[in-house]
Amino acid sequence: MEKLTFYALSAPEKLDRIGAYLSERLIRDVGRHRYGYVCIAMEALDQLLMACHCQSINLFVESFLKMVAKLLESEKPNLQILGTNSFVKFANIEEDTPSYHRSYDFFVSRFSEMCHSSHDDMEIKTKIRMSGIKGLQGVVRKTVNDELQANIWDPQHMDKIVPSLLFNLQHVEEAESRSPSPLQAPEKEKENPAELAERCLRELLGRAAYGNIKNAIKPVLIHLDNHSLWEPKVFAVRCFKIIMYSIQPQHSHLVVQQLLSHLDANSRSAATVRAGIVEVLSEAAVIAATGSVGPTVLEMFNTLLRQLRLSIDYALTGSYDGAASLGTKIIKEHEERMFQEAVIKTIGSFASTLPTYQRSEVILFIMSKVPLPSLHHPMETGRTGENRNRLTQIMLLKSLLQVSTGFQCSNMMSALPSNFLDRLLSTALMEDAEIRLFVLEILISFIDRHGNRHKFSTISTLSDISVLKLKVDKCSRQDTVFMKKHSQQLYRHIYLSCKEESNVQQHYEALYGLLALISIELANEEVVVDLIRLVLAVQDVAQVNEENLPVYNRCALYALGAAYLNLISQLTTVPAFCQHIHEVIETRKKEAPYMLPEDLFVERPRLSPSLDGAVIELLFRQSKISEVLGGSGYNADRLCLPYVPQLTGTSPAGQGREGLTLAAAFPDEDRLSKRKSIGETISLQVEVESRNSPEKEERVPAEEITYETLKKAIGDVAVEEQERERRRQVVEKFQKAPFEEIAAHCGARASLLQSKLNQIFEITIRPPPSPSGTITAAYGQPQNHSIPVYEMKFPDLCVY
Repeated sequence: MEKLTFYALSAPEKLDRIGAYLSERLIRDVGRHRYGYVCIAMEALDQLLMACHCQSINLFVESFLKMVAKLLESEKPNLQILGTNSFVKFANIEEDTPSYHRSYDFFVSRFSEMCHSSHDDMEIKTKIRMSGIKGLQGVVRKTVNDELQANIWDPQHMDKIVPSLLFNLQHVEEAESRSPSPLQAPEKEKENPAELAERCLRELLGRAAYGNIKNAIKPVLIHLDNHSLWEPKVFAVRCFKIIMYSIQPQHSHLVVQQLLSHLDANSRSAATVRAGIVEVLSEAAVIAATGSVGPTVLEMFNTLLRQLRLSIDYALTGSYDGAASLGTKIIKEHEERMFQEAVIKTIGSFASTLPTYQRSEVILFIMSKVPLPSLHHPMETGRTGENRNRLTQIMLLKSLLQVSTGFQCSNMMSALPSNFLDRLLSTALMEDAEIRLFVLEILISFIDRHGNRHKFSTISTLSDISVLKLKVDKCSRQDTVFMKKHSQQLYRHIYLSCKEESNVQQHYEALYGLLALISIELANEEVVVDLIRLVLAVQDVAQVNEENLPVYNRCALYALGAAYLNLISQLTTVPAFCQHIHEVIETRKKEAPYMLPEDLFVERPRLSPSLDGAVIELLFRQSKISEVLGGSGYNADRLCLPYVPQLTGTSPAGQGREGLTLAAAFPDEDRLSKRKSIGETISLQVEVESRNSPEKEERVPAEEITYETLKKAIGDVAVEEQERERRRQVVEKFQKAPFEEIAAHCGARASLLQSKLNQIFEITIRPPPSPSGTITAAYGQPQNHSIPVYEMKFPDLCVY
């Protein structure tokens, strides 16, 4: 070998003849089963290949590859392994001169076939598979960065390489799951095809450029489909974790796009398959969010929401074709429910990794998909349509809750813009109790910015709230602006939510949490006053019971008021206020424990048969609260006023817009606050004023309603009615009158205007009269003649 190597280096032009001779000898020895000579020939070729790097090595390589191919074609495992080892050595050599006509198609096919070896002997099968994986790794290294070689990223090659690697990953994983003891592993750890296949797959994907990702990912999806590996999803998740951590971060969104497309393509597959794809998508999307997600954010959420709607349709109709027939596949409702939960979980996990601005866009996007009874979102009719609408609303609100959980935004105007808040609050007044509960939890998620929500998960009247260790910050200017704009809207929906007959314990706990978080996150003195008025109005609802609420609901409202006033009294730190609240709570503990949360919100509460005779000592008195808080600098006049829910906000301009928006978004939202005439409204205000203070001897005197007051109110209404009628006549005239009449009317007005303008112009343009008198024009008409000022003759009296 030393002489042969020296000769080859001294005469490089002879290298191709040396290769041809050795190739001929090897082919002959293989045919005659002289395997010892075969090994000698291959060793000689290997040493010559490692030593010689001249320009004429290309012809020698052709002979070398021909011999390797001959060994790989053999049925002897040892020869296959020998040929693979020689090819791997060749793959690690960096050639000085390029080759234009070399092909590796045979090697890709043969190595892929070796990866699927099914030899009877387990040890030999493992060696053959490992040789196949090493050979594929050598092909990748030799061709992936050489533009002159055949493109290894072509689908014809990727469809062989990638499934071969995944097959070994999958096969060894199954073998490990069947083997009860891992004690034999340390000895053969280096001979594990799974680790070698994973390393090769990582190397392959790490070398993939932007345009090659699709060809590398598609065979993975096809392999998982063909072998039903989406369920269970463990292997699929492992594969895509390998993929996501191997490719370049800026290419990760391409993998997410591939998974989204595959989910759409499998929209009629079994729910378990779709759930597996969604789980994989969840893992991949979270990893991709740390890199570059690109424009796929809304695309991903749009695809997931579309799949959610399709799943709801499948569960309702019982088939993938929209109507059940004999040939359709039976759909299991619990599997569809499992798929829906997987989609919602994926939406939440992906949204949690997004920056705040993208998360806000996703929140608005999901809310825009919630079907509402308005002009822009027609609801489906019929029993099936109602079920579909309800399920869609619930699923989308669940998704919104997942996205909003942990959402941190310093500016509430950005977190809850007007269009989003209007749509969200319109769903808060639906008759469905589950939907209302979701809306309350979503509001709590948005408002809670310091992690206090879990501290108000249960309603209680703690004597010392310092044990809660609340995180309280001063209300910012942005929060003050937000509350000025939307506070009345929030109060109104809280008030109306309290009056719902279908409320259960979870609703009252959510209402308590919402009131508490508003007090901590968004409250200034004005907001505190309004919240106290609101809770006293809720107490009045339970006392008066115009809505004919059940006893449990009325007790729950009493308990809700007690818990909140106990909290706000300790937050305001006004001793007299705290004392009054404490006295009422202690009285209730002795005489009416069913009006406190500790005795009411239990598994079997003991309720009073009648609440109509509730005495004053059991109620929180508005006059007393306004007196003690007024002495501490709060607005006593505002505290004295009973809370009346307003349909609109505070500013007149905002009122009209908000009222129209709410009315258009939810026409049934006033089923709890029915409209009344002017007389009924005035009498209602008088009645509320009289009922607001249970103690009549301490009642603050209300404004006196006299005949003049009523006459003035009715007179104002009459003027408004006349103005409205005049406008209606004008509009009707222009809509129904003939064109000639309208033209004559407009022409008369135009001529009148022109005459007035002419008079004005004549006055302003006419020259001033001359002191020297007038002269006569040629036609005998007098004409004013202007004389320069310096030629005018003034009387003597004008001279100073």
